[in-house]
Amino acid sequence: MARALYIHWPFCLKKCPYCDFNSHVRDGVDHGLWRDALLADLRHEAEVAGGEALESVFFGGGTPSLMPPALVADLLTEAERLWGFADGIEITLEANPSSVEAAKFAALADAGVNRVSLGLQALDDEALRFLGRLHGVAESLAALDVAQKHFGRVSCDLIYARPGQSVKDWESELSRALGFGTGHLSLYQLTIEPGTRFATMVRERQFDPLDDDAAADLFTLTRELTDSAGIPAYEISNHARIGEESRHNLAYWRYQDYAGIGPGAHGRRNAAATVRHRKPENWLEAIGRSGHGIAEERALGRAEQASEAMLMGLRLGEGIDLAALAARFAMTPDSLCEADRFAFYEMQGLTWRKGPRIGVTEAGMPLLDALLGELVPAELVAS
Repeated sequence: MARALYIHWPFCLKKCPYCDFNSHVRDGVDHGLWRDALLADLRHEAEVAGGEALESVFFGGGTPSLMPPALVADLLTEAERLWGFADGIEITLEANPSSVEAAKFAALADAGVNRVSLGLQALDDEALRFLGRLHGVAESLAALDVAQKHFGRVSCDLIYARPGQSVKDWESELSRALGFGTGHLSLYQLTIEPGTRFATMVRERQFDPLDDDAAADLFTLTRELTDSAGIPAYEISNHARIGEESRHNLAYWRYQDYAGIGPGAHGRRNAAATVRHRKPENWLEAIGRSGHGIAEERALGRAEQASEAMLMGLRLGEGIDLAALAARFAMTPDSLCEADRFAFYEMQGLTWRKGPRIGVTEAGMPLLDALLGELVPAELVAS
């Protein structure tokens, strides 16, 4: 049974060169057709993963702030009818900070959205042009002001470790962002993802990514500044005041069930993983044929679930309760974590242990991918 719902809106006005998400540019969108199809996908998930009230709904994309507010309202109304909403439910919508989309914020709040994740991405016009964004700094700050007037909770996204970015540059930019007063910041290092325009540009030597040592310095600075501002990291790239953490994303990282609808959406419920058709047209065709957009539904074995729970949970500042996780999957703690390697890295100051809980330290977080490969048994990952 799912207590979190993800709704994917796949359309953007422009494909950003760093983006490897399932986003598409189309000349026109038939919103009536999409309303009916999303509602059908929603009802299918409720049939197989309903039974408990939803604690969070997340509209991601793509650019969900391009959705008509009436469509958002229809989906939320139906989700509440099908699942029920828990008291204090968190309903998040990702938004671009353009004046056109900001004009919808009041109507989106009336539709039920109570948290917005605003993709500022940079506070420098030249950097925004490099990142392929359609907005400038002045427009994005105006949109942020509108968002803070209409939503109880606002998060901002920024991309750092950009080519040539210095410690001084990032300190100035992040300090400015911390002054906005939002309760949550998602701060992502620029990653060159395969298949993106940036990957082609790097291959053609149009620019060189920031080197690892310089990026590590910016990561350390990020932790220091956010800690000092009272917005510490609770996940490797996400920072929040106490109580302002993204409850929806915590459901992923704590390995709780969630339903996912819309093109390319992933879900994990009832010990099964679901993946929807990625291409919007293929997803629509599947809805018409089967009443849902699922391209693949696969049973998850116990070892695979345990491995995923380890890999996700160690991203969190709170770490994981190893004993509870072992009991959940009827396994032993030693089968979930390489005890000798963990002890070695604990001596190096890269991991920590407090009673049954284990985690990765501040010093270890920049090395997280390598540490996960060492700590989670290979045979568990390969299961």
